[in-house]
Amino acid sequence: MGYNANIEYRRDPSDFGMPSLRQIQYFLTVADLGGFTQAAASLYVAQSALSRQMGLLEDELGFALFDRGPKGVRLTAAGAVYRGRVASIPATLEAAAEEGLQLARGEAGVLRLLHSSTLPIDSLMPYLDRFMAACPRARIDLDRMSSEEQVSEVASGKADIGLIRFPVLRRDARVRFIELAAERLWVGLPANHPLAKQKSIAVSRLRQEPFVSAANRERGGLARVVTDLCLKRDFVPAVARIVSPKTSMLNLVAAGWGIAIVPQRMTGLGIDGVVFIPLSDDDATSVCALVLPREPTVLARTFASIAAPVR
Repeated sequence: MGYNANIEYRRDPSDFGMPSLRQIQYFLTVADLGGFTQAAASLYVAQSALSRQMGLLEDELGFALFDRGPKGVRLTAAGAVYRGRVASIPATLEAAAEEGLQLARGEAGVLRLLHSSTLPIDSLMPYLDRFMAACPRARIDLDRMSSEEQVSEVASGKADIGLIRFPVLRRDARVRFIELAAERLWVGLPANHPLAKQKSIAVSRLRQEPFVSAANRERGGLARVVTDLCLKRDFVPAVARIVSPKTSMLNLVAAGWGIAIVPQRMTGLGIDGVVFIPLSDDDATSVCALVLPREPTVLARTFASIAAPVR
């Protein structure tokens, strides 16, 4: 079969060899310095070895990279295009290796962190600040979610770590819990409430008060703690006409719709019109915990070591 000048012949991509990183680095050095002698000295290799590698590279590519002359070399048009495509490869590979190393060390990446509404962001800032200082190239994806939902999210791998409030009614073998220090419960009262000037208050004195968070033994977290605390004193919390399970309950207190028992962390929210007074009962406490997968990420382990240091 004769050669047809009207037909454009193209090499199959599978015919191309895969240049090595060394060959690409050699090529870029020759192109930058404009000659094999200078490039060989810069690379600390024999000029003959460098020339041989460039010849092999051109054979693999199927086109000439350099026009060779007595005063040095210059890139062919094809060589200039090739240089433009491969110039960033060494830096990209170096960056990829560095990023991989940082991820392995827990210095970079994204921490998907969940928290309960009863653990306000302000109370978590010391943990967040220390974590960001320890992992300067890391980011935090922060979201608020109920304690029960957090267990499912962490167990399924949709989140890396959660900050929950006990008790949780939903357990999962794929997660574990690390308890944090117990904190005192306080009662939030409207500023004009008759008890607002007390130094401390017993839970039993709240028997006739409307609670802006509904009693519910089918829920975990703060609602369950408050309900059980009242039941031990032989009363069920009276339900206010407007209720909320979230931090907005304190806005209802400020508006005079009722009272709310909250953990100490929530007393720092600074809601105008609300007075916080500690409960005097010994058992008026609440416990938070970290929820982690059985095999946490390096970033999750770092955060856990900050929030719950080994004593």
